[in-house]
Amino acid sequence: MSKAAARALKATSSAAPPSDERGSNGIQVLARAGSILRTLESHPNGLSLGQIAKSVGLARSTVQRIVAALTAQDFVTSSGPGQVRIGMGLLRIAASVGANSSEIVRPHLMTLGEEVGETVDLSVLSGGSVVFVDQVPGRRRLTALSAVGERFPLHCTANGKAVLSCFSPEESEELIEKSLAEHPDYSLASRKRLIDELNDIRRTHLAYDLEEHGAGISAIGTAVIDHFGRPVAVSIPVPTQRFLENRDGLAEKLLGFRRRVEGILSR
Repeated sequence: MSKAAARALKATSSAAPPSDERGSNGIQVLARAGSILRTLESHPNGLSLGQIAKSVGLARSTVQRIVAALTAQDFVTSSGPGQVRIGMGLLRIAASVGANSSEIVRPHLMTLGEEVGETVDLSVLSGGSVVFVDQVPGRRRLTALSAVGERFPLHCTANGKAVLSCFSPEESEELIEKSLAEHPDYSLASRKRLIDELNDIRRTHLAYDLEEHGAGISAIGTAVIDHFGRPVAVSIPVPTQRFLENRDGLAEKLLGFRRRVEGILSR
Protein backbone atom coordinates (compact mmCIF):
# COMPACT_ATOMS: atom_id res chain seq x y z
CA MET A 1 0.00 0.00 0.00
CA SER A 2 1.35 3.41 -0.92
CA LYS A 3 1.96 6.03 1.72
CA ALA A 4 -0.80 8.18 0.18
CA ALA A 5 -3.30 5.32 0.36
CA ALA A 6 -2.31 4.61 3.96
CA ARG A 7 -2.82 8.23 4.90
CA ALA A 8 -6.23 8.22 3.18
CA LEU A 9 -7.25 5.04 5.05
CA LYS A 10 -6.14 6.54 8.36
CA ALA A 11 -8.07 9.74 7.69
CA THR A 12 -11.20 7.75 6.83
CA SER A 13 -10.99 5.64 9.99
CA SER A 14 -10.55 8.69 12.22
CA ALA A 15 -13.28 10.77 10.59
CA ALA A 16 -16.46 11.75 12.42
CA PRO A 17 -19.08 9.00 12.74
CA PRO A 18 -21.86 8.86 10.14
CA SER A 19 -24.73 11.26 10.59
CA ASP A 20 -27.12 8.48 11.65
CA GLU A 21 -24.72 7.49 14.46
CA ARG A 22 -24.40 11.09 15.61
CA GLY A 23 -28.19 11.31 15.50
CA SER A 24 -28.50 8.24 17.71
CA ASN A 25 -26.19 9.82 20.28
CA GLY A 26 -28.23 13.01 20.17
CA ILE A 27 -31.47 11.10 20.73
CA GLN A 28 -29.90 9.32 23.69
CA VAL A 29 -28.89 12.64 25.26
CA LEU A 30 -32.39 14.01 24.74
CA ALA A 31 -33.91 10.90 26.33
CA ARG A 32 -31.60 11.23 29.32
CA ALA A 33 -32.40 14.93 29.68
CA GLY A 34 -36.09 14.07 29.56
CA SER A 35 -35.65 11.49 32.33
CA ILE A 36 -33.87 14.06 34.49
CA LEU A 37 -36.60 16.66 33.94
CA ARG A 38 -39.36 14.16 34.73
CA THR A 39 -37.57 13.25 37.95
CA LEU A 40 -37.31 16.91 38.94
CA GLU A 41 -40.99 17.41 38.10
CA SER A 42 -41.87 15.08 40.97
CA HIS A 43 -39.58 16.96 43.38
CA PRO A 44 -40.47 20.68 43.17
CA ASN A 45 -38.07 21.53 46.01
CA GLY A 46 -35.13 20.10 44.06
CA LEU A 47 -32.67 17.20 44.21
CA SER A 48 -28.92 16.79 44.40
CA LEU A 49 -26.98 15.46 41.41
CA GLY A 50 -26.39 12.22 43.30
CA GLN A 51 -30.10 11.79 43.97
CA ILE A 52 -30.92 12.44 40.31
CA ALA A 53 -28.26 9.98 39.17
CA LYS A 54 -29.67 7.27 41.43
CA SER A 55 -33.23 7.94 40.27
CA VAL A 56 -32.48 7.83 36.52
CA GLY A 57 -29.76 5.17 36.67
CA LEU A 58 -26.94 7.25 35.20
CA ALA A 59 -23.42 8.08 36.31
CA ARG A 60 -23.16 11.26 38.36
CA SER A 61 -20.70 12.73 35.84
CA THR A 62 -23.21 12.17 33.02
CA VAL A 63 -25.97 13.82 35.03
CA GLN A 64 -23.67 16.73 35.81
CA ARG A 65 -22.96 17.36 32.10
CA ILE A 66 -26.64 17.20 31.14
CA VAL A 67 -27.73 19.38 34.06
CA ALA A 68 -25.10 21.96 33.08
CA ALA A 69 -26.59 22.09 29.56
CA LEU A 70 -30.13 22.35 30.94
CA THR A 71 -29.03 25.11 33.31
CA ALA A 72 -27.59 27.09 30.40
CA GLN A 73 -31.08 27.04 28.82
CA ASP A 74 -32.76 27.97 32.14
CA PHE A 75 -34.58 24.62 32.11
CA VAL A 76 -33.19 23.84 35.58
CA THR A 77 -31.89 26.16 38.27
CA SER A 78 -30.23 25.98 41.66
CA SER A 79 -32.50 25.34 44.65
CA GLY A 80 -29.72 25.41 47.24
CA PRO A 81 -26.14 24.22 47.72
CA GLY A 82 -25.61 21.28 45.37
CA GLN A 83 -29.29 21.00 44.42
CA VAL A 84 -31.32 21.85 41.30
CA ARG A 85 -35.00 22.11 40.43
CA ILE A 86 -37.14 22.90 37.38
CA GLY A 87 -36.22 26.34 36.01
CA MET A 88 -38.30 29.26 34.78
CA GLY A 89 -37.39 28.59 31.15
CA LEU A 90 -39.26 25.29 31.21
CA LEU A 91 -42.13 26.81 33.21
CA ARG A 92 -42.50 29.54 30.59
CA ILE A 93 -42.76 26.91 27.86
CA ALA A 94 -45.33 24.98 29.90
CA ALA A 95 -47.30 28.18 30.48
CA SER A 96 -47.34 28.97 26.77
CA VAL A 97 -48.72 25.51 26.01
CA GLY A 98 -51.50 25.92 28.57
CA ALA A 99 -52.19 29.56 27.75
CA ASN A 100 -54.77 28.75 25.11
CA SER A 101 -57.05 26.88 27.52
CA SER A 102 -56.63 29.54 30.21
CA GLU A 103 -57.53 32.30 27.77
CA ILE A 104 -60.63 30.42 26.65
CA VAL A 105 -61.79 29.72 30.20
CA ARG A 106 -60.96 33.18 31.61
CA PRO A 107 -64.22 35.00 30.65
CA HIS A 108 -66.31 32.15 32.04
CA LEU A 109 -64.17 32.09 35.19
CA MET A 110 -64.93 35.78 35.72
CA THR A 111 -68.64 35.18 35.16
CA LEU A 112 -68.63 32.39 37.73
CA GLY A 113 -66.84 34.68 40.18
CA GLU A 114 -69.54 37.32 39.69
CA GLU A 115 -72.28 34.73 40.22
CA VAL A 116 -70.94 33.31 43.47
CA GLY A 117 -69.10 36.33 44.88
CA GLU A 118 -66.33 34.01 46.07
CA THR A 119 -62.77 33.32 44.96
CA VAL A 120 -62.61 31.09 41.87
CA ASP A 121 -59.39 29.25 41.00
CA LEU A 122 -58.17 27.59 37.80
CA SER A 123 -55.54 24.86 38.12
CA VAL A 124 -53.82 22.18 36.04
CA LEU A 125 -52.05 18.91 36.75
CA SER A 126 -48.29 18.93 37.34
CA GLY A 127 -46.71 15.71 38.57
CA GLY A 128 -48.48 14.80 41.81
CA SER A 129 -49.92 18.29 42.30
CA VAL A 130 -52.38 20.78 40.92
CA VAL A 131 -50.83 24.16 40.11
CA PHE A 132 -52.88 27.37 40.19
CA VAL A 133 -52.67 29.17 36.84
CA ASP A 134 -55.43 31.79 37.22
CA GLN A 135 -57.69 33.25 39.88
CA VAL A 136 -60.65 35.57 40.26
CA PRO A 137 -60.55 36.98 43.83
CA GLY A 138 -63.75 36.96 45.86
CA ARG A 139 -65.64 40.15 46.74
CA ARG A 140 -66.45 39.21 50.33
CA ARG A 141 -64.67 40.79 53.29
CA LEU A 142 -63.35 37.38 54.33
CA THR A 143 -62.16 35.31 51.37
CA ALA A 144 -59.82 32.39 50.66
CA LEU A 145 -56.88 33.19 48.37
CA SER A 146 -54.00 31.10 46.99
CA ALA A 147 -51.17 32.51 44.92
CA VAL A 148 -50.95 31.71 41.22
CA GLY A 149 -48.15 29.16 40.86
CA GLU A 150 -48.86 27.53 44.22
CA ARG A 151 -48.95 23.71 44.27
CA PHE A 152 -51.71 21.78 46.08
CA PRO A 153 -51.94 18.03 46.76
CA LEU A 154 -54.19 15.89 44.61
CA HIS A 155 -55.48 13.62 47.36
CA CYS A 156 -56.98 16.12 49.83
CA THR A 157 -58.17 19.14 47.83
CA ALA A 158 -61.30 19.80 45.79
CA ASN A 159 -59.43 20.68 42.61
CA GLY A 160 -56.98 17.81 43.11
CA LYS A 161 -59.73 15.21 43.56
CA ALA A 162 -61.57 16.62 40.55
CA VAL A 163 -58.43 16.08 38.46
CA LEU A 164 -57.94 12.55 39.85
CA SER A 165 -61.50 11.67 38.80
CA CYS A 166 -60.57 12.34 35.15
CA PHE A 167 -58.28 9.30 35.15
CA SER A 168 -58.92 5.57 35.30
CA PRO A 169 -58.81 3.90 38.74
CA GLU A 170 -55.34 2.50 37.97
CA GLU A 171 -53.98 5.86 36.79
CA SER A 172 -55.52 7.73 39.70
CA GLU A 173 -53.87 5.29 42.13
CA GLU A 174 -50.47 6.14 40.63
CA LEU A 175 -51.20 9.86 40.89
CA ILE A 176 -52.27 9.48 44.53
CA GLU A 177 -48.87 7.94 45.28
CA LYS A 178 -47.15 10.85 43.54
CA SER A 179 -49.26 13.31 45.52
CA LEU A 180 -48.37 11.67 48.82
CA ALA A 181 -44.67 11.71 47.88
CA GLU A 182 -44.73 15.40 46.90
CA HIS A 183 -46.81 16.50 49.89
CA PRO A 184 -45.71 14.39 52.88
CA ASP A 185 -47.26 16.85 55.34
CA TYR A 186 -50.73 15.80 54.16
CA SER A 187 -51.40 12.19 55.09
CA LEU A 188 -54.16 10.06 53.58
CA ALA A 189 -56.70 9.22 56.29
CA SER A 190 -58.42 6.43 54.34
CA ARG A 191 -57.48 5.19 50.88
CA LYS A 192 -60.77 3.32 50.49
CA ARG A 193 -62.77 6.43 51.34
CA LEU A 194 -60.85 8.45 48.74
CA ILE A 195 -61.38 5.77 46.06
CA ASP A 196 -65.11 5.68 46.84
CA GLU A 197 -65.17 9.47 46.73
CA LEU A 198 -63.51 9.50 43.30
CA ASN A 199 -66.17 7.13 41.99
CA ASP A 200 -68.84 9.56 43.21
CA ILE A 201 -67.01 12.49 41.59
CA ARG A 202 -66.94 10.67 38.24
CA ARG A 203 -70.72 10.41 38.50
CA THR A 204 -71.60 13.85 39.90
CA HIS A 205 -68.63 15.89 38.53
CA LEU A 206 -68.32 17.58 41.94
CA ALA A 207 -65.40 17.22 44.37
CA TYR A 208 -65.27 18.50 47.94
CA ASP A 209 -62.61 19.48 50.47
CA LEU A 210 -64.16 19.91 53.90
CA GLU A 211 -61.20 21.35 55.80
CA GLU A 212 -58.93 18.51 54.64
CA HIS A 213 -56.26 20.84 53.29
CA GLY A 214 -56.63 23.70 55.74
CA ALA A 215 -58.59 24.48 58.87
CA GLY A 216 -61.46 26.91 58.41
CA ILE A 217 -61.59 26.60 54.61
CA SER A 218 -63.77 24.27 52.55
CA ALA A 219 -64.00 24.06 48.77
CA ILE A 220 -65.92 22.60 45.89
CA GLY A 221 -64.34 21.74 42.53
CA THR A 222 -64.91 20.25 39.13
CA ALA A 223 -62.69 19.36 36.16
CA VAL A 224 -63.04 19.23 32.39
CA ILE A 225 -60.77 17.87 29.67
CA ASP A 226 -59.34 20.49 27.33
CA HIS A 227 -58.64 20.08 23.62
CA PHE A 228 -55.13 18.80 24.43
CA GLY A 229 -56.64 15.96 26.46
CA ARG A 230 -55.53 17.46 29.78
CA PRO A 231 -57.70 17.94 32.89
CA VAL A 232 -58.38 21.54 33.88
CA ALA A 233 -59.87 22.09 37.34
CA VAL A 234 -61.95 24.95 38.70
CA SER A 235 -62.53 25.29 42.42
CA ILE A 236 -64.31 27.65 44.80
CA PRO A 237 -62.68 27.91 48.25
CA VAL A 238 -64.85 29.47 50.96
CA PRO A 239 -64.65 29.95 54.75
CA THR A 240 -66.31 26.81 56.09
CA GLN A 241 -69.31 28.36 57.84
CA ARG A 242 -70.33 30.30 54.72
CA PHE A 243 -69.57 27.25 52.55
CA LEU A 244 -71.96 25.02 54.49
CA GLU A 245 -74.68 27.65 54.27
CA ASN A 246 -74.32 27.98 50.48
CA ARG A 247 -73.12 24.51 49.43
CA ASP A 248 -76.06 23.63 47.17
CA GLY A 249 -76.02 27.01 45.44
CA LEU A 250 -72.29 26.80 44.81
CA ALA A 251 -72.71 23.30 43.36
CA GLU A 252 -75.44 24.50 41.00
CA LYS A 253 -73.38 27.44 39.74
CA LEU A 254 -70.26 25.31 39.31
CA LEU A 255 -72.11 22.65 37.31
CA GLY A 256 -73.55 25.39 35.08
CA PHE A 257 -70.02 26.68 34.50
CA ARG A 258 -68.86 23.15 33.70
CA ARG A 259 -71.55 22.64 31.07
CA ARG A 260 -70.67 25.91 29.34
CA VAL A 261 -66.92 25.36 29.33
CA GLU A 262 -66.97 21.65 28.50
CA GLY A 263 -68.61 22.27 25.14
CA ILE A 264 -66.10 25.00 24.27
CA LEU A 265 -62.94 23.13 25.27
CA SER A 266 -63.95 19.93 23.50
CA ARG A 267 -64.10 21.62 20.08
